[in-house]
Amino acid sequence: MSENLTERLCISIENNEVMQSTDLSAFIQGVASRSIPVNEIEMWLRCVHTHGVSVEETTSLTKGMMNSGAVLNWQGLDNVVDKHSTGGVGDKMSLILAPALAACGLRVPMLAGRGLGHTGGTIDKLESIPGFNCNLTPVQMQEAVKKVGCCIAAQNDAIAPADGLLYAIRDVTNTVDSIPLITASIVSKKAAEGLNALVLDVKCGKAAFMKTEHEAIDLAKSMVETSKGLGINTVAQITDMNEPIGSHIGNALEVLGSVHVLQGQGADDTRDLVALQGGQLLELTGRASNHEEGVKMIHEVLENGKALRCFIEMCVQQGTNRKIAEELATLPEQVLPKAKHVTALFSPGTGYVESIDAMALAEVARELGAGRFEMSDTINHGIGYVLIANKNTYLMEGQEWISVHHDLDLSPQHLKKLHQALQINSEQSADFQRLIRIIT
Repeated sequence: MSENLTERLCISIENNEVMQSTDLSAFIQGVASRSIPVNEIEMWLRCVHTHGVSVEETTSLTKGMMNSGAVLNWQGLDNVVDKHSTGGVGDKMSLILAPALAACGLRVPMLAGRGLGHTGGTIDKLESIPGFNCNLTPVQMQEAVKKVGCCIAAQNDAIAPADGLLYAIRDVTNTVDSIPLITASIVSKKAAEGLNALVLDVKCGKAAFMKTEHEAIDLAKSMVETSKGLGINTVAQITDMNEPIGSHIGNALEVLGSVHVLQGQGADDTRDLVALQGGQLLELTGRASNHEEGVKMIHEVLENGKALRCFIEMCVQQGTNRKIAEELATLPEQVLPKAKHVTALFSPGTGYVESIDAMALAEVARELGAGRFEMSDTINHGIGYVLIANKNTYLMEGQEWISVHHDLDLSPQHLKKLHQALQINSEQSADFQRLIRIIT
Protein backbone atom coordinates (compact mmCIF):
# COMPACT_ATOMS: atom_id res chain seq x y z
CA MET A 1 0.00 0.00 0.00
CA SER A 2 2.70 2.50 1.03
CA GLU A 3 4.74 1.63 -2.06
CA ASN A 4 1.83 2.55 -4.35
CA LEU A 5 1.38 5.81 -2.42
CA THR A 6 5.07 6.72 -2.64
CA GLU A 7 5.22 5.75 -6.32
CA ARG A 8 2.18 7.91 -7.13
CA LEU A 9 3.78 10.90 -5.45
CA CYS A 10 7.11 10.38 -7.23
CA ILE A 11 5.44 9.93 -10.64
CA SER A 12 3.56 13.22 -10.13
CA ILE A 13 6.80 15.04 -9.24
CA GLU A 14 8.74 13.54 -12.17
CA ASN A 15 5.96 14.46 -14.63
CA ASN A 16 5.76 18.00 -13.21
CA GLU A 17 2.21 17.33 -12.04
CA VAL A 18 0.71 18.43 -8.73
CA MET A 19 0.92 15.82 -5.96
CA GLN A 20 -2.55 14.90 -4.68
CA SER A 21 -3.00 16.60 -1.31
CA THR A 22 -4.68 13.49 0.16
CA ASP A 23 -1.71 11.35 -0.94
CA LEU A 24 0.80 13.86 0.43
CA SER A 25 -1.06 14.07 3.74
CA ALA A 26 -1.20 10.26 4.03
CA PHE A 27 2.52 10.02 3.22
CA ILE A 28 3.49 12.56 5.91
CA GLN A 29 1.29 10.81 8.49
CA GLY A 30 2.98 7.53 7.50
CA VAL A 31 6.41 9.13 8.02
CA ALA A 32 5.34 10.45 11.44
CA SER A 33 3.97 7.05 12.53
CA ARG A 34 7.06 5.30 11.09
CA SER A 35 4.80 3.05 8.96
CA ILE A 36 6.43 3.94 5.63
CA PRO A 37 9.73 2.10 4.99
CA VAL A 38 12.90 4.21 5.03
CA ASN A 39 13.83 3.19 1.45
CA GLU A 40 10.54 4.67 0.18
CA ILE A 41 11.12 7.90 2.10
CA GLU A 42 14.60 8.08 0.57
CA MET A 43 13.11 7.64 -2.91
CA TRP A 44 10.62 10.47 -2.34
CA LEU A 45 13.25 12.82 -0.87
CA ARG A 46 15.57 12.26 -3.85
CA CYS A 47 12.66 12.91 -6.19
CA VAL A 48 11.85 16.25 -4.51
CA HIS A 49 15.55 17.15 -4.43
CA THR A 50 16.05 16.40 -8.15
CA HIS A 51 12.85 17.85 -9.62
CA GLY A 52 11.65 20.41 -7.05
CA VAL A 53 8.02 21.15 -6.18
CA SER A 54 5.82 24.25 -6.36
CA VAL A 55 5.21 26.78 -3.59
CA GLU A 56 1.65 25.43 -3.23
CA GLU A 57 2.97 21.88 -2.80
CA THR A 58 5.64 23.11 -0.37
CA THR A 59 2.86 24.76 1.66
CA SER A 60 0.81 21.52 1.64
CA LEU A 61 3.89 19.54 2.68
CA THR A 62 4.61 22.02 5.48
CA LYS A 63 0.99 21.92 6.68
CA GLY A 64 1.07 18.12 6.76
CA MET A 65 4.30 18.14 8.76
CA MET A 66 2.86 20.75 11.14
CA ASN A 67 -0.27 18.64 11.71
CA SER A 68 1.75 15.44 12.26
CA GLY A 69 2.10 16.39 15.94
CA ALA A 70 0.90 18.86 18.58
CA VAL A 71 -0.11 22.38 17.48
CA LEU A 72 -0.15 25.07 20.18
CA ASN A 73 -3.36 27.06 20.54
CA TRP A 74 -3.50 30.45 22.22
CA GLN A 75 -6.34 32.45 23.73
CA GLY A 76 -6.69 36.21 23.54
CA LEU A 77 -4.69 38.79 21.64
CA ASP A 78 -2.96 37.93 18.37
CA ASN A 79 0.57 38.60 19.58
CA VAL A 80 2.30 35.21 19.38
CA VAL A 81 5.63 35.55 17.58
CA ASP A 82 8.99 33.92 16.93
CA LYS A 83 12.06 34.21 14.77
CA HIS A 84 14.24 31.71 12.95
CA SER A 85 17.85 32.10 11.94
CA THR A 86 19.57 29.85 9.41
CA GLY A 87 22.60 29.82 11.72
CA GLY A 88 25.75 31.84 12.09
CA VAL A 89 28.90 32.43 14.12
CA GLY A 90 28.21 34.36 17.32
CA ASP A 91 24.45 34.29 16.58
CA LYS A 92 23.07 34.65 20.10
CA MET A 93 19.97 36.69 19.13
CA SER A 94 17.35 34.24 20.47
CA LEU A 95 18.68 34.45 24.04
CA ILE A 96 18.15 38.23 24.03
CA LEU A 97 15.23 38.54 21.64
CA ALA A 98 12.76 36.22 23.43
CA PRO A 99 12.85 38.10 26.78
CA ALA A 100 13.04 41.51 25.03
CA LEU A 101 9.87 40.76 23.04
CA ALA A 102 8.15 39.44 26.18
CA ALA A 103 9.07 42.71 27.90
CA CYS A 104 7.32 44.53 25.03
CA GLY A 105 4.12 42.54 25.60
CA LEU A 106 4.46 39.83 22.94
CA ARG A 107 4.24 36.07 23.58
CA VAL A 108 7.23 34.02 22.41
CA PRO A 109 6.97 30.18 22.43
CA MET A 110 10.39 29.63 20.85
CA LEU A 111 11.53 26.23 19.63
CA ALA A 112 15.26 26.04 18.99
CA GLY A 113 17.89 23.51 17.92
CA ARG A 114 21.36 22.28 18.76
CA GLY A 115 24.53 23.14 16.90
CA LEU A 116 24.63 22.04 13.26
CA GLY A 117 27.92 21.79 11.41
CA HIS A 118 30.05 24.84 12.15
CA THR A 119 27.17 26.89 13.62
CA GLY A 120 26.29 27.07 17.30
CA GLY A 121 22.88 25.99 18.63
CA THR A 122 20.66 28.01 20.96
CA ILE A 123 19.90 24.92 23.08
CA ASP A 124 23.60 24.15 23.61
CA LYS A 125 24.13 27.75 24.74
CA LEU A 126 21.24 27.70 27.21
CA GLU A 127 22.38 24.36 28.65
CA SER A 128 25.57 26.07 29.83
CA ILE A 129 23.31 27.82 32.40
CA PRO A 130 23.15 25.66 35.59
CA GLY A 131 19.80 23.91 35.89
CA PHE A 132 18.28 25.32 32.69
CA ASN A 133 15.84 22.77 31.23
CA CYS A 134 15.13 23.00 27.49
CA ASN A 135 13.08 19.78 27.33
CA LEU A 136 9.58 21.23 27.67
CA THR A 137 6.37 19.54 26.55
CA PRO A 138 3.86 21.61 24.53
CA VAL A 139 1.77 22.06 27.71
CA GLN A 140 4.84 23.25 29.66
CA MET A 141 5.66 25.69 26.85
CA GLN A 142 2.16 27.19 27.08
CA GLU A 143 2.41 27.42 30.89
CA ALA A 144 5.80 29.15 30.66
CA VAL A 145 4.59 31.68 28.09
CA LYS A 146 1.45 32.38 30.14
CA LYS A 147 3.54 33.02 33.27
CA VAL A 148 6.69 34.71 31.88
CA GLY A 149 5.82 35.75 28.31
CA CYS A 150 8.48 33.57 26.69
CA CYS A 151 10.25 30.22 26.72
CA ILE A 152 12.99 28.60 24.66
CA ALA A 153 12.54 24.85 24.27
CA ALA A 154 14.32 22.11 22.34
CA GLN A 155 12.67 20.68 19.27
CA ASN A 156 11.11 17.32 20.17
CA ASP A 157 8.95 14.55 18.74
CA ALA A 158 5.74 16.06 20.14
CA ILE A 159 5.89 18.91 17.59
CA ALA A 160 6.19 18.12 13.85
CA PRO A 161 7.42 14.52 14.48
CA ALA A 162 7.52 13.81 10.72
CA ASP A 163 10.35 16.34 10.45
CA GLY A 164 12.62 14.44 12.83
CA LEU A 165 12.79 11.36 10.60
CA LEU A 166 12.80 13.31 7.32
CA TYR A 167 15.69 15.45 8.58
CA ALA A 168 17.75 12.42 9.63
CA ILE A 169 17.22 10.75 6.25
CA ARG A 170 17.97 13.99 4.36
CA ASP A 171 21.32 14.06 6.11
CA VAL A 172 22.35 10.62 4.78
CA THR A 173 20.82 11.02 1.29
CA ASN A 174 22.54 14.35 0.48
CA THR A 175 19.18 16.09 0.09
CA VAL A 176 19.75 18.65 2.87
CA ASP A 177 20.12 21.56 0.41
CA SER A 178 16.66 21.22 -1.20
CA ILE A 179 14.86 24.56 -0.73
CA PRO A 180 11.34 23.01 -0.49
CA LEU A 181 12.60 20.51 2.11
CA ILE A 182 14.47 23.18 4.11
CA THR A 183 11.35 25.37 3.99
CA ALA A 184 9.00 22.62 5.18
CA SER A 185 11.40 21.58 7.96
CA ILE A 186 11.77 25.10 9.37
CA VAL A 187 8.27 26.48 8.83
CA SER A 188 6.38 23.37 10.01
CA LYS A 189 7.89 23.69 13.50
CA LYS A 190 7.32 27.44 13.63
CA ALA A 191 3.71 27.09 12.41
CA ALA A 192 3.07 24.42 15.08
CA GLU A 193 3.86 27.07 17.71
CA GLY A 194 0.59 28.79 16.74
CA LEU A 195 2.28 31.99 15.54
CA ASN A 196 0.73 35.18 14.22
CA ALA A 197 4.03 36.70 13.09
CA LEU A 198 7.47 35.38 12.18
CA VAL A 199 10.75 37.03 11.23
CA LEU A 200 13.33 34.98 9.33
CA ASP A 201 17.04 35.79 9.50
CA VAL A 202 18.49 34.20 6.36
CA LYS A 203 22.26 34.51 6.42
CA CYS A 204 24.62 34.47 3.46
CA GLY A 205 28.38 34.52 3.15
CA LYS A 206 31.42 32.36 3.93
CA ALA A 207 30.16 31.27 7.37
CA ALA A 208 26.52 30.66 6.31
CA PHE A 209 24.84 27.62 4.78
CA MET A 210 23.68 29.84 1.93
CA LYS A 211 26.97 31.11 0.49
CA THR A 212 25.54 33.62 -2.00
CA GLU A 213 22.93 36.35 -1.77
CA HIS A 214 21.04 34.68 -4.65
CA GLU A 215 20.75 31.39 -2.71
CA ALA A 216 19.64 33.24 0.43
CA ILE A 217 16.97 35.16 -1.48
CA ASP A 218 15.58 31.95 -3.04
CA LEU A 219 15.27 30.33 0.39
CA ALA A 220 13.83 33.48 1.98
CA LYS A 221 11.14 33.82 -0.72
CA SER A 222 10.18 30.16 -0.34
CA MET A 223 9.86 30.42 3.46
CA VAL A 224 7.98 33.75 3.36
CA GLU A 225 5.47 32.50 0.76
CA THR A 226 4.94 29.20 2.60
CA SER A 227 4.51 30.89 6.00
CA LYS A 228 2.03 33.36 4.54
CA GLY A 229 0.21 30.43 2.92
CA LEU A 230 -0.30 29.08 6.45
CA GLY A 231 -1.64 32.44 7.67
CA ILE A 232 1.51 33.69 9.43
CA ASN A 233 2.51 37.31 8.80
CA THR A 234 6.17 36.86 7.81
CA VAL A 235 9.18 38.95 6.78
CA ALA A 236 12.69 37.70 5.95
CA GLN A 237 15.88 39.67 6.55
CA ILE A 238 18.91 38.71 4.45
CA THR A 239 22.00 39.33 6.59
CA ASP A 240 25.76 39.14 6.02
CA MET A 241 27.56 36.20 7.67
CA ASN A 242 31.15 36.81 6.59
CA GLU A 243 32.06 38.64 9.82
CA PRO A 244 31.32 37.13 13.26
CA ILE A 245 28.39 38.62 15.20
CA GLY A 246 29.26 40.63 18.29
CA SER A 247 32.19 40.09 20.61
CA HIS A 248 31.48 36.67 22.18
CA ILE A 249 31.58 33.32 20.34
CA GLY A 250 31.02 29.89 21.95
CA ASN A 251 28.25 28.49 24.14
CA ALA A 252 28.81 29.90 27.65
CA LEU A 253 30.61 32.94 26.22
CA GLU A 254 27.57 33.77 24.09
CA VAL A 255 25.36 33.60 27.20
CA LEU A 256 27.84 36.01 28.80
CA GLY A 257 27.67 38.33 25.78
CA SER A 258 23.86 38.11 25.82
CA VAL A 259 23.67 39.07 29.51
CA HIS A 260 25.90 42.09 28.78
CA VAL A 261 23.41 43.24 26.11
CA LEU A 262 20.47 42.58 28.46
CA GLN A 263 22.29 44.75 31.03
CA GLY A 264 22.14 47.60 28.50
CA GLN A 265 25.77 47.17 27.49
CA GLY A 266 27.49 44.62 25.23
CA ALA A 267 28.40 44.70 21.55
CA ASP A 268 26.63 47.28 19.35
CA ASP A 269 26.46 44.75 16.51
CA THR A 270 24.57 42.23 18.66
CA ARG A 271 22.21 44.82 20.13
CA ASP A 272 21.41 46.32 16.72
CA LEU A 273 20.61 42.93 15.18
CA VAL A 274 18.26 42.07 18.07
CA ALA A 275 16.51 45.43 17.61
CA LEU A 276 16.27 44.89 13.85
CA GLN A 277 14.53 41.53 14.32
CA GLY A 278 12.43 42.53 17.31
CA GLY A 279 11.37 45.81 15.72
CA GLN A 280 10.11 43.88 12.70
CA LEU A 281 7.93 41.62 14.88
CA LEU A 282 6.53 44.56 16.86
CA GLU A 283 5.54 46.18 13.57
CA LEU A 284 4.03 42.95 12.15
CA THR A 285 1.81 42.52 15.23
CA GLY A 286 0.78 46.19 15.32
CA ARG A 287 2.43 46.80 18.70
CA ALA A 288 4.56 49.39 16.93
CA SER A 289 3.22 51.70 14.21
CA ASN A 290 6.35 51.21 12.10
CA HIS A 291 9.73 49.46 12.14
CA GLU A 292 11.57 52.47 13.59
CA GLU A 293 9.23 52.62 16.57
CA GLY A 294 9.65 48.86 17.09
CA VAL A 295 13.46 49.19 17.06
CA LYS A 296 13.20 51.98 19.64
CA MET A 297 10.96 49.82 21.88
CA ILE A 298 13.52 46.98 21.87
CA HIS A 299 16.37 49.36 22.74
CA GLU A 300 14.28 50.75 25.61
CA VAL A 301 13.61 47.38 27.29
CA LEU A 302 17.30 46.46 26.93
CA GLU A 303 18.34 49.71 28.61
CA ASN A 304 15.71 49.92 31.37
CA GLY A 305 16.20 46.36 32.68
CA LYS A 306 12.75 44.97 31.72
CA ALA A 307 14.23 42.49 29.22
CA LEU A 308 16.79 41.33 31.79
CA ARG A 309 14.02 40.75 34.33
CA CYS A 310 12.11 38.60 31.79
CA PHE A 311 15.32 36.66 31.12
CA ILE A 312 15.74 35.92 34.85
CA GLU A 313 12.12 34.75 35.12
CA MET A 314 12.50 32.55 32.01
CA CYS A 315 15.58 30.90 33.56
CA VAL A 316 13.72 30.28 36.84
CA GLN A 317 10.61 28.97 35.04
CA GLN A 318 12.83 26.54 33.10
CA GLY A 319 14.59 25.08 36.13
CA THR A 320 17.42 27.40 37.19
CA ASN A 321 17.59 28.18 40.91
CA ARG A 322 16.43 31.77 41.49
CA LYS A 323 19.58 32.75 43.39
CA ILE A 324 21.73 31.47 40.49
CA ALA A 325 19.50 33.21 37.92
CA GLU A 326 19.81 36.51 39.80
CA GLU A 327 23.59 36.08 40.02
CA LEU A 328 23.73 35.23 36.29
CA ALA A 329 22.05 38.56 35.58
CA THR A 330 24.50 40.55 37.67
CA LEU A 331 27.79 38.60 37.70
CA PRO A 332 27.51 36.10 34.84
CA GLU A 333 31.24 35.29 34.93
CA GLN A 334 30.71 33.74 38.40
CA VAL A 335 27.99 31.36 37.20
CA LEU A 336 28.95 30.14 33.73
CA PRO A 337 31.44 27.37 32.85
CA LYS A 338 34.96 28.50 31.97
CA ALA A 339 37.77 27.07 29.85
CA LYS A 340 41.01 26.05 31.55
CA HIS A 341 43.16 28.36 29.42
CA VAL A 342 42.81 31.81 27.83
CA THR A 343 45.34 32.67 25.12
CA ALA A 344 45.63 36.18 23.71
CA LEU A 345 46.52 36.67 20.02
CA PHE A 346 48.13 39.88 18.80
CA SER A 347 48.00 41.92 15.61
CA PRO A 348 50.94 41.23 13.26
CA GLY A 349 50.84 44.79 11.91
CA THR A 350 49.38 48.28 12.25
CA GLY A 351 46.23 49.28 10.38
CA TYR A 352 42.48 48.83 10.14
CA VAL A 353 40.75 45.45 10.43
CA GLU A 354 39.74 44.59 6.87
CA SER A 355 37.97 41.38 7.86
CA ILE A 356 37.79 38.59 10.43
CA ASP A 357 37.04 35.22 8.87
CA ALA A 358 34.03 33.94 10.86
CA MET A 359 34.22 30.49 9.23
CA ALA A 360 37.85 30.00 10.29
CA LEU A 361 36.99 30.90 13.90
CA ALA A 362 34.05 28.50 13.86
CA GLU A 363 36.08 25.60 12.47
CA VAL A 364 38.82 25.94 15.09
CA ALA A 365 36.28 26.32 17.92
CA ARG A 366 34.52 23.16 16.77
CA GLU A 367 37.81 21.23 16.76
CA LEU A 368 38.54 22.52 20.28
CA GLY A 369 35.22 21.11 21.54
CA ALA A 370 32.70 23.95 21.14
CA GLY A 371 30.74 21.97 18.52
CA ARG A 372 30.04 18.42 17.38
CA PHE A 373 31.24 16.22 14.54
CA GLU A 374 28.84 13.41 15.57
CA MET A 375 25.48 13.85 17.31
CA SER A 376 26.84 11.78 20.22
CA ASP A 377 29.74 14.23 20.82
CA THR A 378 29.69 16.14 24.13
CA ILE A 379 29.87 19.95 23.97
CA ASN A 380 32.49 21.75 26.05
CA HIS A 381 30.51 24.85 27.00
CA GLY A 382 33.50 26.98 28.04
CA ILE A 383 35.27 26.95 24.66
CA GLY A 384 35.22 29.97 22.34
CA TYR A 385 36.50 33.49 21.81
CA VAL A 386 36.15 37.06 22.97
CA LEU A 387 36.86 39.51 20.16
CA ILE A 388 38.53 42.76 21.19
CA ALA A 389 38.49 44.06 17.60
CA ASN A 390 36.03 43.91 14.73
CA LYS A 391 35.82 45.22 11.17
CA ASN A 392 37.37 48.72 10.85
CA THR A 393 38.94 48.68 14.35
CA TYR A 394 42.37 50.39 14.25
CA LEU A 395 45.06 48.08 15.65
CA MET A 396 48.68 48.75 16.50
CA GLU A 397 51.23 46.03 15.86
CA GLY A 398 51.36 43.76 18.91
CA GLN A 399 47.91 44.83 20.15
CA GLU A 400 45.54 42.05 21.30
CA TRP A 401 42.65 41.41 18.91
CA ILE A 402 41.13 38.16 20.27
CA SER A 403 41.30 35.89 23.33
CA VAL A 404 40.94 32.16 22.75
CA HIS A 405 39.24 30.16 25.53
CA HIS A 406 40.34 26.52 25.35
CA ASP A 407 41.03 23.33 27.31
CA LEU A 408 43.04 21.48 24.66
CA ASP A 409 46.42 22.84 23.61
CA LEU A 410 46.32 25.11 20.56
CA SER A 411 48.15 23.25 17.77
CA PRO A 412 50.39 25.05 15.24
CA GLN A 413 47.61 24.45 12.68
CA HIS A 414 45.01 26.08 14.95
CA LEU A 415 47.25 29.09 15.57
CA LYS A 416 48.04 29.47 11.87
CA LYS A 417 44.34 29.38 10.96
CA LEU A 418 43.45 31.92 13.65
CA HIS A 419 46.28 34.28 12.67
CA GLN A 420 45.19 34.07 9.01
CA ALA A 421 41.57 34.86 10.00
CA LEU A 422 42.60 38.47 10.71
CA GLN A 423 43.19 40.71 7.69
CA ILE A 424 44.73 44.18 8.22
CA ASN A 425 44.66 47.05 5.71
CA SER A 426 46.24 50.52 5.78
CA GLU A 427 42.95 52.01 4.54
CA GLN A 428 39.65 51.97 6.38
CA SER A 429 36.82 50.05 4.66
CA ALA A 430 33.27 51.28 4.10
CA ASP A 431 31.02 50.83 7.15
CA PHE A 432 29.94 47.21 7.56
CA GLN A 433 26.22 46.65 6.91
CA ARG A 434 24.81 43.46 8.47
CA LEU A 435 21.39 43.82 6.78
CA ILE A 436 21.54 43.23 3.03
CA ARG A 437 17.86 43.30 2.09
CA ILE A 438 14.33 42.57 3.31
CA ILE A 439 11.98 40.05 1.64
CA THR A 440 8.25 40.50 2.16
